[in-house]
Amino acid sequence: MQPSRIISSNQHDVHPDLERLVSKHLQTPFHKPISELNKEAFVLANDLYKRHQGNFILDSGCGVGESSYHIAKLYPDAFVLGVDQSEHRLQINSEWDLPDNAQLIQANLIDFWRLAVESNWLVKHHFLLYPNPWPKKKHLQRRWHGHAVFPFLKELGGTLELRTNWKIYADEFKTALSLLSKNECYFEQFEPLNPITPFERKYQLSNQKLYRVTLSF
Repeated sequence: MQPSRIISSNQHDVHPDLERLVSKHLQTPFHKPISELNKEAFVLANDLYKRHQGNFILDSGCGVGESSYHIAKLYPDAFVLGVDQSEHRLQINSEWDLPDNAQLIQANLIDFWRLAVESNWLVKHHFLLYPNPWPKKKHLQRRWHGHAVFPFLKELGGTLELRTNWKIYADEFKTALSLLSKNECYFEQFEPLNPITPFERKYQLSNQKLYRVTLSF
């Protein structure tokens, strides 16, 4: 496995516009049209949600599905739904024979989260594992905490957990969560005993620092 490069950015601290941007998104309704393809994908997801009577866990941006596999093994009494927009990534999950309490679905998260909120979903745990950091300073609004969809994460409830190898992303996510909720937010540098995503494994083998931010709504 090739070593992973350390993130390079022209931004060296929490973005100065972050709090203003998050506050704006909290006060402004997000009405971007939802695609028919994502509506169709959500019909299947919603059926799974309705049929499952126990705890429901969302693995957003699950990639090849390795994380969904490990999370399902870790929480055998819950149902784990992995969602990723890439058909290619989802088709590379043959190595991970998902247990009965997990399934993967292709959908765009910007649409999917809004549809879940409209359908009154409440999840037990919500994982955001190593999202694209969009490290250029001008790309703040492409990071999840800088996007207009960010407030919908609170409406899904449960414990939200972000993992990243870029400290600035973790710092910003924590700051944004503090505007979203008054509940206590936990920030830590951590070393996973058993990596649950290919990125997590690659970053750890490259001796990169990993960060985790969690908050229970």
